[in-house]
Amino acid sequence: MAGPANRRSTQASSEALLELAAKEQRGKLKVFLGMAPGVGKTYAMLAAAHAAKSEGRDVVVGVVETHGRSETQALVEGLEVLPRRTVPYRNRVLMEFDIDAAIARRPDLLLVDEFAHSNAPGLVHSKRYQDVEGVLQAGIDVWSTLNIQHVESLTDVVEKIAGIKVRETVPDRVLERADEIVIVDVTPEDLIQRLKEGKVYLPENARRAIDKFFQPSNLTALRELALRRTADRVDEQMLTQLRQRGVEGPWPTAERLLVCVGGDEHSERVVRSAARMASALKSDWIAIHFALADRTEDDRKRQKRIDKALRLAERLGATTVRVLAKNLTTEILSYAKRNNITQIVVGRSTRSGWLSFLRRSLSDEITSEAKGLSVTVIAPETETSKETTRLLPEVETLAAGSAVAVVAVAAAVGTGLLLEQLSPLPNMSMIFLLAVLICALRFGVSAAVSASILSFFAYNFFFIDPRHTFTIARPHELFALLIFLAVAVVTGSLAGRLRDQATATRARAEATQSLYEFSRKLSGAPNIDDVVWLVASQSAAIARGRSVVLLVKNGELNFEGAWPPEDSLSTPDWAAARWAFSKGEPAGLFTQTMPSATFQFRPMISSKECLGVVGIAPADLQETLPAATESALQSFADQAAVAIERTMLVGEAACMASVAESERLRSALLSSVSHDLRTPLASILGSVTSLRELGERIPAADQAELLATIEEEATRLTQFVSNLLDMTRLEAGALDIRRDWIDVADIISGAVNRCRKLIPSRTIKLHLASSLPLIKGDATLLEQVMFNLIDNADKYSSRASVTTISAEPQGSSAILIQVKDDGFGIPQNALERVFDKFYRVRGSDGRAPGTGLGLAIAAGVIKAMGGEISARSPVRDGKGTEISIMLPTLADATTPHTSADR
Repeated sequence: MAGPANRRSTQASSEALLELAAKEQRGKLKVFLGMAPGVGKTYAMLAAAHAAKSEGRDVVVGVVETHGRSETQALVEGLEVLPRRTVPYRNRVLMEFDIDAAIARRPDLLLVDEFAHSNAPGLVHSKRYQDVEGVLQAGIDVWSTLNIQHVESLTDVVEKIAGIKVRETVPDRVLERADEIVIVDVTPEDLIQRLKEGKVYLPENARRAIDKFFQPSNLTALRELALRRTADRVDEQMLTQLRQRGVEGPWPTAERLLVCVGGDEHSERVVRSAARMASALKSDWIAIHFALADRTEDDRKRQKRIDKALRLAERLGATTVRVLAKNLTTEILSYAKRNNITQIVVGRSTRSGWLSFLRRSLSDEITSEAKGLSVTVIAPETETSKETTRLLPEVETLAAGSAVAVVAVAAAVGTGLLLEQLSPLPNMSMIFLLAVLICALRFGVSAAVSASILSFFAYNFFFIDPRHTFTIARPHELFALLIFLAVAVVTGSLAGRLRDQATATRARAEATQSLYEFSRKLSGAPNIDDVVWLVASQSAAIARGRSVVLLVKNGELNFEGAWPPEDSLSTPDWAAARWAFSKGEPAGLFTQTMPSATFQFRPMISSKECLGVVGIAPADLQETLPAATESALQSFADQAAVAIERTMLVGEAACMASVAESERLRSALLSSVSHDLRTPLASILGSVTSLRELGERIPAADQAELLATIEEEATRLTQFVSNLLDMTRLEAGALDIRRDWIDVADIISGAVNRCRKLIPSRTIKLHLASSLPLIKGDATLLEQVMFNLIDNADKYSSRASVTTISAEPQGSSAILIQVKDDGFGIPQNALERVFDKFYRVRGSDGRAPGTGLGLAIAAGVIKAMGGEISARSPVRDGKGTEISIMLPTLADATTPHTSADR
């Protein structure tokens, strides 16, 4: 039996093999990594490409930047070079990598220089590494080049080392997915010498580069970063290969990091530090922002910093979370415990002056209260960062509320002086306390605290002897004044917090109500058009801009709705919409994919597939969407997908019901046709065979009987085929209803005479009124209806029974025709269905005679002539059936006239 270690090894090996199998389906990425420009990355890549070509590989140059270096240009010769894509930009023409041409060419190996390059606006991707990812997904191997300063998590370190801010970056996760990293290394002295010889930049540019960037200390630090990152990657590849081979070993327990993201200036630095730690530890990490339940995020700059830091964490591979909390320290430690966090990364806040004595910083509280957790505190580079959460407001917040406080306290002083002239009050402090409360409830904590301090001095100056000085003559008045200050500060703070909490609660309630109303309206939307209108209008409202909804039909996106109404999209918007639909991820405005689009498109993904996309364009295209708005929009998209899928399922259910009904009718038709055709055909075939084989040996009377059988069964077949054709024409609306003057009595008599010839044993009684008015209709079809009714009565009653037919006028507007029999009748639950196609009531012997078409044809013809038909059973003594037909006379005819009338 295998022990636990063996089982763990087998499991790890299986996961590694699955990962290897997934990689086999895409191309291989090889990155030539260097510490700085000029180390020879492109040269090394081209030299290796020539070696690969000599080994028989199909090598194509997608894009290579030679920067005027003759040695590099010489290596490009002899390799196939794809033409670049021209992009007009600001009165210039830029030459960019053509991803479509590369995928269409499908080489075995593609060379794409400058991995971190930013593409020109208007292309599918904003970054070249995204183009490379698309080529890799097409199964093409790619070689590329990269400098260490372009790795996203190292940009702040590079800025500190070299004093430059790197604009073009590559997320760490992209580099980590590389199948091979080749370090292209030279010593700093050799690189500087190459720079001086003009092998890297032109002489003038080279001198500026040596003075600013290419200094030995900078290059040494960058070289160390490149070597360390490559060493980490080699170590990771070794562990992966060991897992794939199933080699057992003491695998370390995985670390799990939690980085706390705030709204201060160095939050991005904290995120990048946590990303480097997670990369070094090979661990998962979570970036989390805790928002206080009693505080509103009304500082737009602070909120933007939070959103930017969380988006950076997502690019660096973190899972981002937003949590509403009452106490930061408690919630952070509780979250860490619930999610098996081993290390907490938090930024250290700096305080100055008296604020540092009021309360410990968040980093100090976490460090002191964390039990069994490692806490890493990232110190800020400058002394400008401030703690964003504390018991009292910050100094700059107090200054912002001071103007309101001054006005309120001045009003309180004026009111007090006026009241003192009218009627002396024993305690003027209540007026100032009222001013503090008004500031707190209307303008928040900052104004309340400012008003408290100003009230302290104003009350002393204007109302405590000696007046108009800050001197207090009696000790008890000093004590009362201090009590007043304490009460004013506490009351104002509590009232201000109550206001903030009410505002926050109101905002959350509005968001919740909006989602609830949207969900409720969606649940009641009967069709896709209503769902589209709701999604478009609600998305536009929450984004405070425009919205469009595109749904997929026959594999293509179609414009379905917009708010405000419009019916067109620009070419970049269509490209972004199709990308979001095909990839199942956001694209367009404020994203890394086609950011030049005016809409941001989000996919609406159901449990089965992507149903379409919803596009949002805020009123200000330069203002990024807040995280709360993006979350709400994603919720709208998810709920819309569910609603659209529901309407589609309803439609599919209706189609399935129709298909089931069609299948039932088809089965009934086959059953009826097989029985009703086979029986008369068998009789005809038997009679014909007897006449042909026996001939003259059959007595004359028997011959006549056989011939009568043939005639009877042939007539029966003719009637059956005629019924089928009539039913088909009725359903297709092609049955020609003539409009001639007809006598109902003659029609009934003709049908009765026809039945007496075919069914001589049937007793038929007629009760026709003497003065039946003429009607306009089709004599042939009405006679067929009467024949079907008499034939139906014969099938469902005994031979000895009597069929009664009556006709009489109903006033001057209609004629009532009734056909009665005294058979076994129709069950009550079948009365509503006897006029359906192929529906047959079983007889007393358990069989269902007939084809089930006679009454259906009768109902179709009578309705086409403007009449009504109904069935009643039993008629008397629990037996019998009565079929009633009501036909309009000429004065009440409601059916339209046809060409036959004219």
